[in-house]
Amino acid sequence: MKSLARLALSAAIPLLFAQASFADGLAGAPAPFDKGGVKIALISYISAGDFFQAYQAGAEAQAKALDIDLRVFPGRQDAAEQREQVLQAINLGVSALVIDHGLPESLTDVAQQALDKGIKVVAFDVNLNNPKIPQVEQSDHELAQLALDQAVKDNGVSFNAAYVYVAGFAPLDRRNEVWDKFKSQNSGVVEKTRFGVVNDTTATSTADQAKAALSANPDATVVFAPYDEFARGVKLAANDLGIAGKLKIYSADVSTADIQEITEEGSPWVATVATNPAVVGAVSVRAAALQVAGQNVPPQIVVKPTLLTQESLRAAGVKTIEELAQKIPAFSTSDAATASWIPDKLF
Repeated sequence: MKSLARLALSAAIPLLFAQASFADGLAGAPAPFDKGGVKIALISYISAGDFFQAYQAGAEAQAKALDIDLRVFPGRQDAAEQREQVLQAINLGVSALVIDHGLPESLTDVAQQALDKGIKVVAFDVNLNNPKIPQVEQSDHELAQLALDQAVKDNGVSFNAAYVYVAGFAPLDRRNEVWDKFKSQNSGVVEKTRFGVVNDTTATSTADQAKAALSANPDATVVFAPYDEFARGVKLAANDLGIAGKLKIYSADVSTADIQEITEEGSPWVATVATNPAVVGAVSVRAAALQVAGQNVPPQIVVKPTLLTQESLRAAGVKTIEELAQKIPAFSTSDAATASWIPDKLF
């Protein structure tokens, strides 16, 4: 997993260490960025997996371009530890916090403590229910809808499905809203089984659950797994059970490792819908920087997703995130949370 993460990271951020350094601040930027060295903390709940590695690298690239002193607190899927990390960042005297995923019940009050001290807060894919905290998201509703539209295109409006879901995570909850609406509008779609787990070995743990669920429901032919680690686990289970030829997996998010698994011969993973996680990381830092500079930031900051089918990836000869970014320019940029003084040509 770690070697795959490094591979995805190098592909997603080819210019990570090629950005200019602004030792004396950023020319033309408002205070305090005209002086440089603004402290911002990135506090993650999950850091394992290609998506989160690339997200962090994008945040680091944007911070470097803005001469931000970015303090990164690695996530270990531990709500108590993430909460403590927020308190540590507050004590460091940072100007802003970017909170990446997590459980609202363990973060809401400490995020408010940061605001009370004049620290700006931006949340990515965790709903802290505070109008002073802008929410960065991948347009999760659109992401799920595009995946399900492709499932209907491939399978019609009547099929037996397996669904992978864990409640309590904002992006998965938003994707679940689309799934529930989709089922209500398509009576021929039957959810035969539901399972899922989020931990430091999500793919392998999901694979164990998927083996049991798919063995007990052999008539399930479509799997909606709206997180790439879920999809990877289901694919592993399908291969182990020898049923890859009868399943079609639809997912969300993408990495170099995912592209390789989607495009390999005989893969049941037929489509995913994704944003570039590096771009999302950069947008998160830009939103924090705009707030620190006293400029307006909308309450919801959306990065648009792209549908990536097995067929289209094979036809384009895409094998890495870097190639995907080159062949689909929209995948490499976003006009969300921008300003004339913010460098955004990072990748």
